[in-house]
Amino acid sequence: MPKTVPNMPGLEPGDLPFSKVVEANGFVFLAGQVGDALGVRGAVPGGIEAETRAMLDNVGRLLRTVGLDYRDVVKCTVYLLDFTEFAAMNAVYREYFPTEPPTRATVGVTALAADYRIEIEVLATR
Repeated sequence: MPKTVPNMPGLEPGDLPFSKVVEANGFVFLAGQVGDALGVRGAVPGGIEAETRAMLDNVGRLLRTVGLDYRDVVKCTVYLLDFTEFAAMNAVYREYFPTEPPTRATVGVTALAADYRIEIEVLATR
């Protein structure tokens, strides 16, 4: 199956040079998602828990747009600005993947775009 970029409401291209979702060979790749509110730039207030929840809600919204859900996620890469927030992030993450969670790498970084503390990229399968 060749690479396709779904074109549907909720997946309109933004002002940056990347697609929100790409499908290829039965896999669905989501661009990095951050903890912002729909239509608002910048991290949601409330600390790492609120930002993680908003980030994973954004993941769920994109998954649903292409007919998938959290159970279809097979791999996540989390980029975390402050590793002292790992346990708090992990507690929220566990709410979204309570059973049979996907594989995951968590990477400590020195900076993320804007004022975000966390970002995630997701690989799902059909």
